[in-house]
Amino acid sequence: MFVRERERERERELHENKTMNTKLLGFATQIMVMAILISVVLLFVGVGVLVLIHVCIVGRAFRRGFNTMTPPARDDGRSGGLSPDDLAKLPCYEFKGGEMVGATTDCAVCLESFQVGDGCRLLPACGHSFHAQCVDSWLLKSSICPICRTSADGGKGGKPGGGDGLEMREGQRVTAGVPHASSSQ
Repeated sequence: MFVRERERERERELHENKTMNTKLLGFATQIMVMAILISVVLLFVGVGVLVLIHVCIVGRAFRRGFNTMTPPARDDGRSGGLSPDDLAKLPCYEFKGGEMVGATTDCAVCLESFQVGDGCRLLPACGHSFHAQCVDSWLLKSSICPICRTSADGGKGGKPGGGDGLEMREGQRVTAGVPHASSSQ
């Protein structure tokens, strides 16, 4: 009898252990399912926030009209710089050197000094001189003098015939970037 009781007790314990294991397994399964659901919800919320941020940034760019990507319009109603044909019409000369009081001997674009033999370009409207290659790249983008902001396109801005009357003629002598009248005029 004692042995039978023990067997019943053992069966009851086994049954209780099975029920307990089943309950624990069910509880663990519920926890895992909840964790998966929360992860999926957080994933979609994160993606939604990123899409919202993207839409806001793109919307702001459209509202501004992409102003930061385009150059501002010039005051004279044209945009951009000189055409290559207009650029070719501006006077060029070879720097000869010399010493003149008040004359500039530096290119304001590259900040290098003029050297004897350098190809230079004179802007007739204002009389400023630059290395030809330096000012050419500037003038293709903007048709104003890099120093004084005077229109560089000769007769198109300012006085007819090129601004204040400075004009380069064939054979004209230039010293320290300033044209001089010569006897061959």
